[in-house]
This record gives sequence, C-alpha cells and structure tokens, in this order.
Amino acid sequence: MVQAEETRIEELKGQIRRLNSKAGQMKMDLHDLAEGLPTDYKQLMDVAAATYEIFHQLDELKQQLKELENVK
Repeated sequence: MVQAEETRIEELKGQIRRLNSKAGQMKMDLHDLAEGLPTDYKQLMDVAAATYEIFHQLDELKQQLKELENVK
C-alpha cells in the first residue's frame, strides 16, 4: 500500500509539473491579449476561462498531493 501511495505522489508531481508549464503559458497568453486590447477583445472571455480552468485544476492537484503527503 505504501508503494501505491508513493507511485500516486510521483504521478501527481508529474501532472503538477506539466500543468504548471501549461498554466504559465496560459497566463502569458492572457497577459498578451490584455496588452493588445481593444484588439481581439472577443477572445478575452475564452482565454480567461481557459486560464481559470487550468489554475483551478492545478490547485486541486496540489491539494490532493498535500493530502497524500500528510498521510505518510
């Protein structure tokens, strides 16, 4: 059982690393879009929603990781 928890922790860390990279890119895309306003303002809500979703997923994964590490 301990081995399964260790494996799950490593999987979560990998997912978090990948999602962190994607979240950083989404944040930059949103920033670039905001700097270019009012050009492409119609894309703003879609990009903002996608950025929010990535950061929401990242937060959930970090909470799961914290819970697993506290069980050890």
